[in-house]
Amino acid sequence: MSSEVTVPTLGESVSEATIGEWLKQPGDAVAADEAIASLETDKVSVEVLAPVAGVLKEHKAEVGETVNVGALIAVIEEGAAPEKKPEQSTDSGAATDQAASGEEDSGAPTLSPAVRRAVLEHGIDPSNVKGTGKDGRLTKEDVLSAARAKEDGTDPAAGGAVSAPVAIGERREERVRMTRMRQTIAKRLKGAQEEAALLTTFNDVDMSAVIEARGKYKDLFARKHGIKLGFMSFFAKAACLALKDVPSANAYIEGDEIIYHDYVDISVAVSAPNGLVVPVVRDCDAKGFAQIELDIADFGKRAKDGTLTMEDMKGGTFTISNGGVFGSLMSTPIINPPQSAVLGLHRIDDRAVVIDGEVVVRPMMYIALSYDHRLIDGREAVTALKIIKDAIEDPTRILIDL
Repeated sequence: MSSEVTVPTLGESVSEATIGEWLKQPGDAVAADEAIASLETDKVSVEVLAPVAGVLKEHKAEVGETVNVGALIAVIEEGAAPEKKPEQSTDSGAATDQAASGEEDSGAPTLSPAVRRAVLEHGIDPSNVKGTGKDGRLTKEDVLSAARAKEDGTDPAAGGAVSAPVAIGERREERVRMTRMRQTIAKRLKGAQEEAALLTTFNDVDMSAVIEARGKYKDLFARKHGIKLGFMSFFAKAACLALKDVPSANAYIEGDEIIYHDYVDISVAVSAPNGLVVPVVRDCDAKGFAQIELDIADFGKRAKDGTLTMEDMKGGTFTISNGGVFGSLMSTPIINPPQSAVLGLHRIDDRAVVIDGEVVVRPMMYIALSYDHRLIDGREAVTALKIIKDAIEDPTRILIDL
């Protein structure tokens, strides 16, 4: 008896996806609820699970093909899978009962869709890479590190052999199809520039008070909450103060109406294998520092592992993007539609500033607020950024809601 495999529901307003990778090939045995394909949507990768156990009979769609929700993409022949014959071994008693262990003949580790893609793209043998993830599993960063080592001629699997030299004067080109996520990012950012009236206002912040607070309480905070006290929670709470006083920065335009929110859901930009994604920390205005830090850390880990879901990305009323982690001094971030404002953070540098008539050295950061001028006036944007600056320079304001 044959069973059809169709594209699952992908989330609100998402009606199609692209076949990113087939994890099982025709003739392969599959178990019920085992991942057989990876789909790329506008925001995340989604695994397609086998509805029944059996043997994959055929693919109905090719890698790179766009498919709609509910579309037929594969057929599984139900029933017991053919048994695999154990390999002969000259070492008596060394054979492993692989059927019982659930491992494939090669003993290859279980890989997430993001890691599988990286392995294929860079030609890395996963069995030769040490995983740093949970239970020793490979992460995207592990594969990329191995790829860099391979390019540098220090690939341990190659015994230190240097790759074949490139002829002097040789120039190479490589044509790589854009992932669906990268295509969507490009369209959304270009659309934001064309539709919104974008403007950016800047300020600088003395980080001394926050650095002092972190230094004083970081050990106690980590012991009590199991997470490090970072800068993002301070800026998230400071942003909540600003958005409360300047509600237009927490709103967006829909048709000829303005949608205001009495809550703050902050989209936090994090790096994922296929580009920048913005999972949402919900109800930031009602959460404490520890929960915000825990949420952000969880999103960062799952972004690297490729396990973020559509629900993680849904919504968001305001965005914070931290280019400082990459060394950026200053930038003009682009809003995340349909949102109307985004806060850009940057690196911290010791700079000479004048305080009470004296030149002193302080750890300073430039901050930027890009906003949709159709909705937010310049006065409101400057006011919102000044509230954030004041709250960071005097964190007591966050505690007393000032």
